[in-house]
Amino acid sequence: MITIVDYGMGNLGSINNLFKKIGVQAEITSDLEKINKAKKILLPGVGAFDAAMSIINTGELKSILNDKALKEKIPVLGICLGMQLLTKRSDEGELDGLGWIDAETLKFNAADYSEKIRVPHMGWNLVKIEQETALTKNFFPENRFYFVHSYYVKCKHAKNVLMTTHHGIDFNSAIVNDNIFGAQFHPEKSHKFGMQLFKNFSQL
Repeated sequence: MITIVDYGMGNLGSINNLFKKIGVQAEITSDLEKINKAKKILLPGVGAFDAAMSIINTGELKSILNDKALKEKIPVLGICLGMQLLTKRSDEGELDGLGWIDAETLKFNAADYSEKIRVPHMGWNLVKIEQETALTKNFFPENRFYFVHSYYVKCKHAKNVLMTTHHGIDFNSAIVNDNIFGAQFHPEKSHKFGMQLFKNFSQL
């Protein structure tokens, strides 16, 4: 069972539908008791960094998430904004992130790059796997995922970089810290590539 955390900031239906398509049981919930009993957590997110952290900081949700990720060390996957929340901070806001991975979230600045790019970064793009983990098992020779974002993650340490993608610069499109994973792209919109990633996550 995968617990999809509903904190009001995600496209939860399409995520749950893809799990159903690959035959994996998942549950969308905002119930703190259920989240506290979770065996695997998916943290989605669409929207603004501070708005998301404000919700997470309210009540007991943050402490429960910290316990699950850092003490119980269950598998956790953050998607899109959910990945950015795993970092220490974001150019988009002023609040601290969860800080589970030593990284920061920066804004794409098209004026700084030698090539012309569009912001937000939107559409299909290649990802390069930088290290093999259980999350990248049985991936394809070339892997394409669907992106929609104006901010990107930069890890302080190479050991936390799982995948990279080029858009003006090479940025960290997936990150890892032991049991904690993040994906900037949308697996639920990425067809067979997203299916494989979700299947791998369900088997962790």
